[in-house]
Amino acid sequence: MVSNPCFLSACSSDESLGTGEDVGDLGPITAALRAAREDWRLSQARHVEYGEHGFPSRHAIARIVESLSAALFPIRLGPAELTPDNEDAFVLASLESALPLLTMQVRMELAYSSVILSDAGRDAEARKIIAGLAGRLPQIRRLLDTDLEAAYSGDPAARSVDEVLLCYPCVTAVIHHRIAHELYLLGAPLVARIIAEIAHSRTGIDIHPGARIGESFFIDHGTGVVIGQTAIIGNRVRIYQAVTLGARSFRTDEAGNLVKDDPRHPIIEDDVTIYAGATILGRITIGKGSVIGGNVWLTRPVPPGSQVRQHKPSVEIAHGDPFE
Repeated sequence: MVSNPCFLSACSSDESLGTGEDVGDLGPITAALRAAREDWRLSQARHVEYGEHGFPSRHAIARIVESLSAALFPIRLGPAELTPDNEDAFVLASLESALPLLTMQVRMELAYSSVILSDAGRDAEARKIIAGLAGRLPQIRRLLDTDLEAAYSGDPAARSVDEVLLCYPCVTAVIHHRIAHELYLLGAPLVARIIAEIAHSRTGIDIHPGARIGESFFIDHGTGVVIGQTAIIGNRVRIYQAVTLGARSFRTDEAGNLVKDDPRHPIIEDDVTIYAGATILGRITIGKGSVIGGNVWLTRPVPPGSQVRQHKPSVEIAHGDPFE
């Protein structure tokens, strides 16, 4: 419901603006904005038929991921009245509700990106993608179990695995990533990216859905972590807040355009720990069992078993208040 009738009529009275000031005739500005939008859509080859099919909704996808998360962990992320006796019925109902809705979102992505497909072809492809995701949900749950165990065993402040699941932002981010990554591989990269950005906005952890992450993954604290599209992370890797696994440079084609999907992010092998503030750039390999110290800037590969740290800074400790 629109509370202000002037909202849709674009009126410019003092009452509608609430400022007591006359801003003049807004008609030409509105027309100019429409011309700018039309020029953009034309330059990007966006046609009328895309709008007819709609566009994936961030709000709808957020609700769908919440339903899928509850289906993965029904007792803890589902309704309070659930018990082991009725959780199967809840999981079934959640999947029967969420998966068709997700199919609709994927179909809208295909209508936007795959103009060569017919309506029937988009329907079939969307159903195929969601069937593939559904078939992977048990494996996603098992992977997430290893992530929860890694967080619990890796943080002395954690009192239980349930606390980790309910309270740790890294778990929220990783649940979203495990779902988004499967959709990315199955052929729905836009919906996958929307899921990743929902997690980013909720947790401050930015993981591109294309990143490949092994089991028992733990991000301690997490705020400010960035993991790029082509990063590969092995098993039992632990990273801390403000870590960046980014690209050092971007290759361009003959026309000067960026080459998409080029491998440009680090490979982190098994059992690596990366401490807070470290920045690792480029397609380099951090060898198995290495430890990367805090605030390190790294653009060269690291052999297995290495310890990489900055030189100790000079710190002066004075008695009393030096500003008195």
